[in-house]
Amino acid sequence: MSFNLATILRESASAHPDKPMLRLGPLTLTYGQVDQLSGQVAAGLREAGLQRGDSVALQLPNVPQFVLAYFGALKAGMTLVPLNPLLKAPEVSYHLSDSGARVLITFDAFAEEAVKGAAGAGDVRVYVVPSPGGPEAPPDTTPFDALLAAGQGADPSEVEQMSSEDTAVVIYTSGTTGKPKGAELTHFQAYMAASVAAETFRYQDDDVAMAVLPLFHVFGLSSVMNCAVRAGATLVLVPRFDVGAVLDAMEQHRVTVFCGVPTMFVALMHADLTGRDVSSLRICVSGGASIPGEVIKGFEAAYDATVLEGYGLSETCAVATFNRSAEERRVMSIGKRLWGCEVRVVDTDDRELPYGPDNVGEIVLRGHNLMKGYLGRPEATAEAMKGGWFHTGDLGYQDEDGFFYIVDRKKDLVIRGGFNVYPREIEEVLHAHPAVLEAAVIGRPDERLGEEVVAYVSLRPGASAEPAEVIDFCKERLAAYKYPRDVVVIDELPKGPSGKVLKTELRAR
Repeated sequence: MSFNLATILRESASAHPDKPMLRLGPLTLTYGQVDQLSGQVAAGLREAGLQRGDSVALQLPNVPQFVLAYFGALKAGMTLVPLNPLLKAPEVSYHLSDSGARVLITFDAFAEEAVKGAAGAGDVRVYVVPSPGGPEAPPDTTPFDALLAAGQGADPSEVEQMSSEDTAVVIYTSGTTGKPKGAELTHFQAYMAASVAAETFRYQDDDVAMAVLPLFHVFGLSSVMNCAVRAGATLVLVPRFDVGAVLDAMEQHRVTVFCGVPTMFVALMHADLTGRDVSSLRICVSGGASIPGEVIKGFEAAYDATVLEGYGLSETCAVATFNRSAEERRVMSIGKRLWGCEVRVVDTDDRELPYGPDNVGEIVLRGHNLMKGYLGRPEATAEAMKGGWFHTGDLGYQDEDGFFYIVDRKKDLVIRGGFNVYPREIEEVLHAHPAVLEAAVIGRPDERLGEEVVAYVSLRPGASAEPAEVIDFCKERLAAYKYPRDVVVIDELPKGPSGKVLKTELRAR
């Protein structure tokens, strides 16, 4: 079967070419304009000597050029490699070398490190996207506009016919257990993930979705951008998460769909909404990490919009399970399996476990959402795909109604004195404390017990709480083996580029 993921743009542009597709502040680009400009990028990449199957790395924040380059490279039959703009030169070099990228498109603010990284990866041409008042591009780079100019007059309908199993995007995992691995997502898999998610989120073509999650991350790329384009909706770009900027964009563009990670919902829940009109908000999707029930309640009370939690990974193109509606959802659950996705809970011998919270095991899955494999790593692929099921490393259980519950990551499990302690359960209690803004629980090596439970918390503005007080609060609500013996109050929890709390940094302390 021949298929190209860029079809989602072509079809939406054909249906309503004059409809706004991208908004960033005062800038608006219609579907027709994005279709045309991405066609020029495709032609420009071909003019630069690239061919079908070559890889193009994108190291950009949420700016229009990301979208133009993404669909342009897809139209030309090339593979996209989205990279975090904050990577340092050795990291850039590793990702470019590992993916075999021939071109790197970067942002002027990050160009210096990008150029150094590209130099260490061999023959990689660097294109730079400028910003108003930004730094001058380093020597030996080419302006991004040169790609557009080289493809002037290109036919936007010229789309390379690919096999549905060809790799469209390589998403690099976080690398918490070693060097990052590139998950190969195919054209058809990415299309199905976007289509099923858009249907599940009940996207309409009059929806206005906010893209504040980084587009280089699978959540932002698939569940925000691809979903919105598949549905023919409007996409509002916000380059960096800032509460004020998010609220401004919500008001200005009448945003109806907001996707974020729990830390974003925490920050927005505590924002001053005096004089703000956020009544356009229809639905919010939380993913990337478990969202505490107290945060869902607080956010919904402030914004009068439903928050639905879902679950997925880079390897599953961001989707696997979802709570479908406010009426059907279960707080604390990651929902039911999505259409076409199979999900199980298994023991250490890969035997399926019975229903119920007493039967915690590893969540495994398969279906149209599952990656082709890890780029250039057949052994890692085989290990992750034992028995034909992808092993997520997440611990959870399933109830009799088909709802799944994440208890914790395998690597985050704390074993204290022989008892399993799940940090998420303690974090839920900590979030219920009136002074606590954010919380993360980890295990600390202990000679007597093996591990001891430690909580890191940041406090709400103007609030105060002594560690002993927080410990007592938990002690009243948790079994004796679970409550944290040590609470550390810090100004802010360390976070990664998508806003997820970095427990690896807390452990390093």
